[in-house]
Amino acid sequence: MTIGWTAPPPCVLSSDRFIFSSIMKFASSHLLGIAALAAVSPALASPQSPLKPASSSPSSGGSLDDVINDSPFLSFHRDLVQIESLSGNESYVGEFVAEFLEAHNFTVVKQPVPGGDGPARFNVFAHRASGSPRVLLTSHIDTVPPFIPYSLERVASNSSASSIRISGRGSVDAKASVAAQVFAALEVLDEDPDAPLGFLFVVDEEVGGKGMSVFSESSLNPDPSPFNAVIFGEPTDLALVAGHKGMLVFDVVATGRAAHSGYPWLGSSAISAILPALSRVDQLGDIPAEEGGLPSSPKFGRTTVNIGRVDAGVAINVVPAAARAGVAVRLAAGTPDEGREIVRRAVHNATNGNEAVYADFSSHPEGYPPPDLDTDVDGFEVTTVNYGTDVPNLQLHDREDGGSVRRYLYGPGSIHVAHSDDEALTVADLQEAVRGYRKLIEAALDQDE
Repeated sequence: MTIGWTAPPPCVLSSDRFIFSSIMKFASSHLLGIAALAAVSPALASPQSPLKPASSSPSSGGSLDDVINDSPFLSFHRDLVQIESLSGNESYVGEFVAEFLEAHNFTVVKQPVPGGDGPARFNVFAHRASGSPRVLLTSHIDTVPPFIPYSLERVASNSSASSIRISGRGSVDAKASVAAQVFAALEVLDEDPDAPLGFLFVVDEEVGGKGMSVFSESSLNPDPSPFNAVIFGEPTDLALVAGHKGMLVFDVVATGRAAHSGYPWLGSSAISAILPALSRVDQLGDIPAEEGGLPSSPKFGRTTVNIGRVDAGVAINVVPAAARAGVAVRLAAGTPDEGREIVRRAVHNATNGNEAVYADFSSHPEGYPPPDLDTDVDGFEVTTVNYGTDVPNLQLHDREDGGSVRRYLYGPGSIHVAHSDDEALTVADLQEAVRGYRKLIEAALDQDE
């Protein structure tokens, strides 16, 4: 089976104009990327060809493209990045990953996930052993917009292949983790073909986590849990993460009455009403908890608040009848329910109990407290992070022996460039990630014995 990705033939989809037009749009905007995928490197052409150790140093001779082509690992990462997979449009990259794993003797389950903007999308769950995997490696295959093409450049005058910088959307978040997890597992399986390893590559992580939630609630995540450890892949600068902040999202809403701006006393300004509430909410992370603020913790520091969007009014000469502000809170401690009560009280006090101004949590029922993660494997720097992950969306049951499933969070690249126009990492980052994932895999397998 050819390892490279190919688009489905138009004749198969001729009865569905919507899907056909989606493919035509995809093809026309990314013709060069698809052409590159069609010319897959010889090293990937045959699934039976020996795999070059992913952690070995690629040759520094020849062009930058030659360095990538000479490495099955770097070629796989390149092919992932070249496939656009914005959240909602993950089916093409899912097919590519599924084909690759099937060609390397994995049993693959394509788990449908509702929603999306194009052909039906799915999670990719794969394992090689006859039974359920004991160690599960997971990351996400969707990216944020906009799509940024794959590119290469040398860092300064350094001629080493390890210093090549790889750019493109998803090059860090999180296709670097996907590629490094796959090749770390292949290295382990090359030495121990019966190692009980599995993969879960999910969709929709960037926009709500529906992919992981679907898996979490499915028969693929049974009770008791068959997993001894789950290794999550996200950009952590190659550090092992001890935990990340929780999340709470809500809107502050104000209602008023429209009137001509020349006669404002005939109306009631929703903007004027909402301002005191927003001013108070904006400070909740800096106010001590005993004085009505959101809690802090020694591990994660202070809770942070971001008023990310405000919508109000229809024109400058009209007294605004409505105002709404979207707020994201990164919780350093406590639960979402505790945070909601603090916000409600703050809005009430700031507006002197004005019933026309209130905190609305109904549009954003999601939320989670800060999850703690395992760091019991030596040889890593340990840190905490402020961003959210799919960790809370995977509800793991206890194992049959009553023990908890270990959870690790690790990956190459920096969150500071993820989602930016400058998303990039070096070949050295990718190589080190393979070594790091392998170390975590081997530690988890040892714990399983």
